[in-house]
Amino acid sequence: MPRPQETAVYTHGHHESVLRSHTWRTAANSAGYLLGALKPHMRILDIGCGPGTITADLAALVPDGRVTGVDRAPQILDRARAVAAERGLANIDFAVADVHALDYPDGTFCVVHAHQVLQHVGDPVAALREMRRVTKPGGFVAVRDSDYGAMTWYPASAGMDAWLDLYRRVARANGGEPDAGRRLKAWALEAGFTDITAGSSTWTFTTPEERAWWSGLWADRTVESAYAERATEGGHASAEELRAVSAAWRNWGERPEGWFGVLHGEILCRKDV
Repeated sequence: MPRPQETAVYTHGHHESVLRSHTWRTAANSAGYLLGALKPHMRILDIGCGPGTITADLAALVPDGRVTGVDRAPQILDRARAVAAERGLANIDFAVADVHALDYPDGTFCVVHAHQVLQHVGDPVAALREMRRVTKPGGFVAVRDSDYGAMTWYPASAGMDAWLDLYRRVARANGGEPDAGRRLKAWALEAGFTDITAGSSTWTFTTPEERAWWSGLWADRTVESAYAERATEGGHASAEELRAVSAAWRNWGERPEGWFGVLHGEILCRKDV
């Protein structure tokens, strides 16, 4: 049997079109459900930190504490360190780590946070158990994941329908679960949490600027990123089909009535004292 962390790969990779989305993320637009629980002294672990924009925001919110950002991809951590340096944050550090096997003692952190991570791992329940292990009694595990099956848009588009079907097939072939948002509470219960606050929030893209940005990054990602390579190499789509999906994204982005909603599931789990 393969180890759990070897049963999934990161579908998107770190192409510029992916980082265009990741660097837009902030604590306000991606971790609002957690912010009310933060205290200035807290020590936070940010799992799957990517380019570090959320990580840096969290560090600014705990000036008397410390934030550690971790990611499986060493190359992205240089980008995260640069973000922290640009903001003059001294209470932040970064390391390579795997959520299935964190190299920290039991009860190290006040908060363990993961944004858009569990949808990409091979064993999300094991990951949550490991996150729980390194959380202090009374501390929090905070997780937010999108739910692709619940994404919706207007106007209707056969090309966009093809995109959603293709993305879900590629993500599952890679060992992940693209409809993770709706499953977070169930996974947390299976991982042993009993004090769980579950909710949801959305991103909405509808202004001309928002449509151009959102459609552009997905149009590019569909033909240029690691996702595109995995779609073709895995036999899920031809290059011609990917170009058609990319064109459908651009067409949607040009529609003045265009609207796109991204649903996210959220859980804030307090560890038993």
